[in-house]
Amino acid sequence: MALSVDAQIAVPVAPAHRSEGEGRQPTPVWVLGALGVFSTAALAGACWVSGHVHADPTLQTTARFLHLAAMVVGLGAVLAVDWFAILWLLGRRRLADILNTATTLQVPIWGGLAGLLVTGLFLSPSMESKLTLTKIALVLAITLNGLYAHWLGQRLERYRDTGVPVRFLVQSGAAATVSQAGWWGACVIGFLNSQS
Repeated sequence: MALSVDAQIAVPVAPAHRSEGEGRQPTPVWVLGALGVFSTAALAGACWVSGHVHADPTLQTTARFLHLAAMVVGLGAVLAVDWFAILWLLGRRRLADILNTATTLQVPIWGGLAGLLVTGLFLSPSMESKLTLTKIALVLAITLNGLYAHWLGQRLERYRDTGVPVRFLVQSGAAATVSQAGWWGACVIGFLNSQS
C-alpha cells in the first residue's frame, strides 16, 4: 500500500492553548537565504582570519575552554530539542511542546554556534588538514540546516494540534539527522585535532 505525500499521521494531542509561535508571521524565505549567504561568508572570513591570528598560550587556553563551553551550550540545546521530538514520535509529548522548546532554545543553539566560530579564530586551526576542512564543512552544514529547520518549524506551526503530513515528518527527521551528525562529527574532529 503506497502512502500519499499528503497523508497525515494522527498524534495524540492535549487540549490546545495559545503558545509562543502562534500568531507570528513566518520569516520570509529571502531573509533565511540572505542569512545563509551571510553565514557562509562569515565562516569563510573566520577561516581566513584564523590564519592571521597568532594567539599566545594563555589566550589559546582560554579560547579552548570557551570553545568547549560553546560546544556544550549549542549541542546541549540541540539534544534537548531532539529529545522532545523523540518523545513526540512516541506519543508522549505534543508537537506544540517541540515547537515551544525549539523556539525557546534558539538563542543557546545559535549562541553556541557563534561562540564556536569566534573562539575557533584563536585555536590556530591547520587549514591544510583534511580533518579541519571536514569540521568546517560540518559547521557550515549545521548552520544552513539550522536555517532550514527554522523554516520547517514555522511550517509545522499550523499542525500544532492536528496530524502532521508525512512529508513534514520525513523532512524533520532528515533535518534532525543532519544536525546530530554535524554537531557530533564536529565534536569528534575537534577532539582528534586537540590530540595532535
